[in-house]
Amino acid sequence: MSQVLDADPSPAAASAMPEAERREVDLMRLVVARDRGAFDVLYRLYYRRLGRFLDRLTRRPDLIEEVLNDTMFAVWTRAATFNHASRVSTWIFAIAYRQALKRVQRGDRPVASHPDDETPDQLDSPETRLMQRQSSALLRTAIDRLPFEQRMVVELTYFHGCGYPEIAVIMDCPTDTVKTRMFHARRKLRLMLEQRG
Repeated sequence: MSQVLDADPSPAAASAMPEAERREVDLMRLVVARDRGAFDVLYRLYYRRLGRFLDRLTRRPDLIEEVLNDTMFAVWTRAATFNHASRVSTWIFAIAYRQALKRVQRGDRPVASHPDDETPDQLDSPETRLMQRQSSALLRTAIDRLPFEQRMVVELTYFHGCGYPEIAVIMDCPTDTVKTRMFHARRKLRLMLEQRG
């Protein structure tokens, strides 16, 4: 990821990209040209997504803003190193992952995680909503108990929509390692939920 390549995606590849992805590539091109307005748009586009990811990754609300800002500073200063080998989101999440990992490995101790913000539910029954909140809290607690690397694979897959190859880039490991971590995470989650259910 640190190699500088000036190659933009081919016209055929660019036309096959979803619109949002094309927009991010265009924003990165402008950021490389030091366009502060484009960077501001990119920052706002990723602020909440990275915030949620970093919250689950670090379990340290006091670190989120700092790591997020360090991540986006790295995006600004190293924008020219984006080589189109992955999606912009994969590149940015990889930077955030590494920034947070540095903090965690320095000995920062995670604190107990707080429950996710509740999202409005379309179901009418208060009992159904209560059961869903309880199930969600139970699942969140189980995910939080997973080992760090397994938890990150689950988070990136289910909460950020990343595929295994993207996760491999973000976590800087082989795709088969990602698959193995997911296999073990699912098995542990099933056992934890069966014990509580």
